[in-house]
Amino acid sequence: MTDSIGKVCILGGGTWGTALAKIVLMNQKQMNWFIRRDDQIEGFYKLGHNPNYLTNVKFNLAQITFYSNIEKAIKESDTIIIAIPSPFVKQYFRRIWSSTFRDKFMVSALKGIIPNDNMVMSEFLASNYKIPTENIGVISGPCHAEEVALERLSFLTVASSDQNKATLLSEAITSRLLKVRLSNDVVGIELAAVLKNIYAIAAGICQGLQYGDNFQAVLMSNCAREMEHFLEGVVPLERNITEQHYLGDMLVTGYSQFSRNRTLGTMIGKGYSVKTAQLEMEMVTEGYYGAKCIHELNSRFRVNMPIAWTVYQVLYEKLPPQTAINKLIEFF
Repeated sequence: MTDSIGKVCILGGGTWGTALAKIVLMNQKQMNWFIRRDDQIEGFYKLGHNPNYLTNVKFNLAQITFYSNIEKAIKESDTIIIAIPSPFVKQYFRRIWSSTFRDKFMVSALKGIIPNDNMVMSEFLASNYKIPTENIGVISGPCHAEEVALERLSFLTVASSDQNKATLLSEAITSRLLKVRLSNDVVGIELAAVLKNIYAIAAGICQGLQYGDNFQAVLMSNCAREMEHFLEGVVPLERNITEQHYLGDMLVTGYSQFSRNRTLGTMIGKGYSVKTAQLEMEMVTEGYYGAKCIHELNSRFRVNMPIAWTVYQVLYEKLPPQTAINKLIEFF
């Protein structure tokens, strides 16, 4: 694959996977799509759309080859875009041989980190499947799936150590609805995507506690500073934290009505227990898992992270939200 991204495969049939499929098919004539459940695939054929997520997005099914076997889907494709929630990655990948990934361009669209391993997807692929770094990329940025479905202008960044592959992918998905930038900060962008979910929970908690816009602005500015310090400590690299894949993604996740993580935080701020809020949402909130992973990861790097620490205490140590925010304000 030197002058083309080849056949694209989306792994994952959730909200984000569905939005990515829409993005890919804006330019590509054909696409492979791994969806675990056969009944969900049957629903596509009956309805012409995902029966469970973003049901207003219609697809031309003649353009899609569905697979319920993940290994076969990968073998039949060239560029693999991974849109599986991070808590389920190991479950999905455990039966795949390393040879299956040979010569594939593996692109992480995860917005989380692998629980217990405390690895972002690029690290997980390199460590467990010996995939060369030049065959690994990441897609990230301020791009809510719901706004893609509504055909609102969105923005993504494609990052890879191989800028040729990143360029080819960016050209393949750029459209009237999507603008794409390039970067080489693969791990930094992945970690930023984890952090922004944690910070969105913090913003939601404050919303639930009825703090106003003035406080939210101060909170977000401190989140940006904390993100910058953490990235510098973990992945030293010259970067501009105001880029769309750092600050932009953090802001949209912290403020948007479509943000699951903000919604989780808002419910907790209003008095819901963490478990009750999760059960009512019935969706994976990456920030919940990310808060624990970042806390454990930071035990090695010891970066001062009062906001991430506060969210961890609320989620895992049952610190009352109002008490937690009162303590946090002392750092501002």
